[in-house]
Amino acid sequence: MDAEIITIGEELITGHTTDHNGAYIARTLTDLGFSVRRITSVGDSLEAMEEVFRDALRRVRVIITTGGLGPTDDDITKKAIVRLFKRNLIYHEEVLEDIRRRYAERGIDMPAINQNQALLPQGAELFTNKLGSALGICISEQGRIFISLPGVPVEMRQIMNDSVVPYLQGINKGPSLFVRKLRTTGIIESKIAEMVVPELDLPEGVRLAYLPAYSGVDLRLYAEADNELEAREKVQAVERYLEKVCGKYIYGYDLDTLESVIGQLLTDNDKTVSVAESCTGGELGRQLTSVPGSSAYFVGGVLSYTNQAKIEKLGVHPDVIGEHGAVSEECARAMAEGCRHEFATDYAVSITGIAGPSGGTEEKPVGTTYIAVASAHNTRVKLFRLGADRSVNRHRSVYAAMEMLRREILDID
Repeated sequence: MDAEIITIGEELITGHTTDHNGAYIARTLTDLGFSVRRITSVGDSLEAMEEVFRDALRRVRVIITTGGLGPTDDDITKKAIVRLFKRNLIYHEEVLEDIRRRYAERGIDMPAINQNQALLPQGAELFTNKLGSALGICISEQGRIFISLPGVPVEMRQIMNDSVVPYLQGINKGPSLFVRKLRTTGIIESKIAEMVVPELDLPEGVRLAYLPAYSGVDLRLYAEADNELEAREKVQAVERYLEKVCGKYIYGYDLDTLESVIGQLLTDNDKTVSVAESCTGGELGRQLTSVPGSSAYFVGGVLSYTNQAKIEKLGVHPDVIGEHGAVSEECARAMAEGCRHEFATDYAVSITGIAGPSGGTEEKPVGTTYIAVASAHNTRVKLFRLGADRSVNRHRSVYAAMEMLRREILDID
């Protein structure tokens, strides 16, 4: 069953806001077995929206839009919908009362403009918004399904998960699709392909996609079959092969993140970690503590941006910096060992490097980064040559550091 996604808002087509809603809806639809044919963004123009809506209805059976359902003058999605389907906007007293109640619970008088959100397309099925005042709208007509959701990401996701997914599951009677994602890091896309391709034998109806990012490469398996069990079995056969060929680079599956996997490893082994950061400016600590419950294993960190901070807070000997420099194997080692001693943790991770855009030399160009992981048994240090972009260097450094920590916990070379 084919589907299209339309994201609405002037901020999207001018580049001031990145469209994350489209990607989320696409992933959800794909997991349900729908084939997403297009993701289109359109501005706040009634004529442009109606044209995009009409074109999509000609091509596919399911259309999902997001954005433009608020109460202000630039929120005109409902107007485009009723023009397209030749319907009226109908006032719903119960909707308005619910909006008033929510404002009252927060101790706020409802602005009069919010009355507009009680005007909804005639004959539409309405999806409850538990987090905001804009309801989801669903119109089914002549074999087509048109669903409109709020643009606020948390509201869109709540309605998508609570209402849209069950609704679509009830109508999708086509072939079953099973999707599995193997998450890797510490290896580039072309190297994985070089390892995988020689003996790769994909069953009929199975596709493998390489999805690279600065944090790693996801291997996404899609399988289509007459039923979910058959699709799942096809994927599992390929999954076993991929695990055999490049298993040490696979840190998780599907919705796993590297930080959540590390958190689980530390929890399972009753271990703790601390961090000493220079060029990443606290990003490693932020990433590790983004996991709920991280206080059970993350003890603390030092943001030692200057040489003096490295000396005073981490116990790095001045001679180490004087002889080898702050960006060196010796300094990274001393930072990790000093951090582990300072916080009395089982592991400590240090990062020191030249993030850029300036500060590089011929010997140590921008992107030169040393990462160390200290434990009770040893301290491992690794040199990375990351590139010229400051933001990318910091991001890559954090993921390289987490992968080194994961391997240390698992004792993987």
